[in-house]
Amino acid sequence: MDDTDLRALQLPSYGEQASLRAQIADALRALLITGQMAPGELYSAPRLAAQFGVSATPVREAMLDLVSEGLVEVVRNKGFRVTAVGDEELDAMAELRTLVEPPVMGMVAEACEGEVAEAVQALRPLATEIEAAARREDLVGYIEADTEFHLRFLALHGNEHVVSTVRGLRSRSRLFGLSPLMESGSIMQHVTEHEQMVDLALARDRRAMEELVVRHIGHVRAAWAGPPSGG
Repeated sequence: MDDTDLRALQLPSYGEQASLRAQIADALRALLITGQMAPGELYSAPRLAAQFGVSATPVREAMLDLVSEGLVEVVRNKGFRVTAVGDEELDAMAELRTLVEPPVMGMVAEACEGEVAEAVQALRPLATEIEAAARREDLVGYIEADTEFHLRFLALHGNEHVVSTVRGLRSRSRLFGLSPLMESGSIMQHVTEHEQMVDLALARDRRAMEELVVRHIGHVRAAWAGPPSGG
């Protein structure tokens, strides 16, 4: 497969600076989220660098960061290919999230008083931003706010391994063009659940929180790629 034509990609231009690698990695993730960089397509660091207006080194380093996240794979002497995620893998990741996130969120709800309650209340603006981004069809803004909301919520439990695990699962499962969900409005079906999570935590309702998070993960899985295998 030849190196993919880059002219259609909406790439920002960057100057050389200390955080260049991280900025480029973030920009590439955004291209993956919006589907501009599609599964199976091949991209070379030099050609991406030319589009970004930088040298190939920070682009190659950024792509290697994405390799470590499972978002792309190295194709020897050619560049990097965007990895695809099949239904079985999506089902497995959804299952793992269902095993991890509901009980952790439930424990946060159970312990929601004092500083924890203040931290939960501080998440409400993010819940509002998630819904606002969905309404204005800002896919990247939606994903950024949604990811921050969930990871900050989970972090209140105090187990960084949970946070890093869920971060990886969420990143890996976002290799799809989610734009159709925005355009159809179907993504609005579950965005209001974030406000409900804040309310349930403040009410210290562990059981209801766990049930809501299970439903939320199921809604997201079904919306992105159809129902899980066998159901």
